[in-house]
Formats: sequence, structure tokens, C-alpha cells
Amino acid sequence: MNTNRINEILTNKEKCDVFYKDKPVWIQELNNNIATVGFIDGTGDRDVYAEDLYEDSLHSK
Repeated sequence: MNTNRINEILTNKEKCDVFYKDKPVWIQELNNNIATVGFIDGTGDRDVYAEDLYEDSLHSK
């Protein structure tokens, strides 16, 4: 995912389905190209590369 789209998600109130390695996450913040995400299943937080995030509607299964 590009950083512009992540910034849109962070400033927008609508729900977006974002994933990291097939696990749903919420984006907490973005610093350069590193996003801090929290896993929806409660397994903690992690810093990941922005390019490793994707939206479900854009991901071909």
C-alpha cells in the first residue's frame, strides 16, 4: 500500500479492511514508510513496511 493511501485511511472516518500477511489489522500511525499496526485478533502491535499492507478489495485471492 502506498503511504498516501495510508494517510487517507488515518484521516478518514470510514472503516477500511486492511491486512498484513492475511491478518486483519488497524493502522495506528505512519512514520516515513513504516506503519505501526495492531492486529484485530488482539495478538499485539507491530511495525511493518507500508508496502506490505493491502486492502481486501484490492487483493486478488
